[in-house]
Amino acid sequence: MGFIALKMLLGDRAKYIGIVIGLTFASLLITQQSAIFAGIMTRTFSFLSDVGLPDIWVVDPQVKYIDDIRPMQDTMVLRVRGVEGVQWAVPLYKGSLAARRTDGTYQSCTIIGLDDETLMGGPPSMVTGNLWNLRKSGGVIVDADGAAGKLAHILPGGKRVPLQVGDEMELNDNWSVVVGICRVTQTFQTNPVIYTTYSSATSFAPSQRLLLSFVTVKAKPGQDLHALCQRIERATAMRAYTRDEFKMVTFLYYLKYTGMPINFLTAVALGFLVGVAISGQTFYNFTLDNLRYFGTLKAMGAKNGMLLRMILLQALVVGGVGYGLGVGAASAWGMLIGARTQLAFRLPWQLLVVSAMAVLVICLSSAALSIRKVMKLEPAVVFRS
Repeated sequence: MGFIALKMLLGDRAKYIGIVIGLTFASLLITQQSAIFAGIMTRTFSFLSDVGLPDIWVVDPQVKYIDDIRPMQDTMVLRVRGVEGVQWAVPLYKGSLAARRTDGTYQSCTIIGLDDETLMGGPPSMVTGNLWNLRKSGGVIVDADGAAGKLAHILPGGKRVPLQVGDEMELNDNWSVVVGICRVTQTFQTNPVIYTTYSSATSFAPSQRLLLSFVTVKAKPGQDLHALCQRIERATAMRAYTRDEFKMVTFLYYLKYTGMPINFLTAVALGFLVGVAISGQTFYNFTLDNLRYFGTLKAMGAKNGMLLRMILLQALVVGGVGYGLGVGAASAWGMLIGARTQLAFRLPWQLLVVSAMAVLVICLSSAALSIRKVMKLEPAVVFRS
């Protein structure tokens, strides 16, 4: 009976293709928008992912997410180092400064100040240059996208020439020199990222009483991180997060206080509704056109359960084909566009499962309309017609 069901399905090529196109579009839209949303939300805590060595981040209690900088006293580093279970603790500066480009315009940049002695928290990978060159006077490392894009030299005629090692630049009216080019995970703000030493970063920054952004901590082997966080909080009156906790705090902040979830959920819901409307109507019309065959099978002794399995098989076949084409198109689109632009596109396996479940619901919803019609079908109607 399964062979007969497939033969009925493939025999009506127009409706078969129409159902597949509807499911493909639904799968494409659901997968694409979900992957873009996941990519954008991942960028909100990309800095935490890049600085992978510390186990704990110590921040001001009022900090709500990674970019909500509330400076602390520099002496906080020494207080954290004195807590039992801390292997090392180093300062980290994060702020925003204006870089003056060669055409006289200014570009806002994210500047990261690393501990002068250890340079902990440096970029995840270097393209050219060496991290230790930051110890040179005024030395900075620029991320590759920023060096080739927003910070590139602009020649007469508008041509851009990427920053190179040895080029000079001006940060908040302070001289600096590029000693390396690095690669970083794209941030939510998409501003160029510049690394330098903590002392240089605080000298570049506008004068203020407090400048320490974070204290990054490495726990001694065997330490319970949550217990260590509690000891740090008691000793310093600051807030201590594990890296995963800080990521989740940042993720939930953007999820709660921005309109991104509503925007993307609307697009996903639209794809779902379009899939239900197109596929459901087309599959229902397909069933109506084949009622005489189902009636004949009923007259020959086929039970409702067998007809139900035939309809479900038809629905699952078109669903599988549409899902595969939609996910494949979304993946190809993400790889193609993402390689040429700064598109946020992340497609973990969990999203593939969510997309598959959505397509399955669409297929079952479409099949439900047809099943009801077939279950109520009287074989005599076929012979009367």
